[in-house]
Amino acid sequence: MTPDLIGTIGVALLLGAFAANLAGFLSRRHAVYQGMNAAGASLAAYASLMIPFIPFVVLEGVWAVVSLVALTRTLFFPAVPRGDA
Repeated sequence: MTPDLIGTIGVALLLGAFAANLAGFLSRRHAVYQGMNAAGASLAAYASLMIPFIPFVVLEGVWAVVSLVALTRTLFFPAVPRGDA
């Protein structure tokens, strides 16, 4: 697959999660929202690495890691209280 296609799929996942959250369909605490963010950011980071464009590798890589941490917390530690900021 080309970097353009991989990046497009990644960005579509990110924007889809964002739009679903804004429309009230997905909470930011929902595993689907966090999974879409993690997958989308990972794909966008990989596509950025392929071209190579390091500023976006860093941006999307950090986004992916933060999203994976949130997803892990949601799936494995659901009773841990979190702020709603």
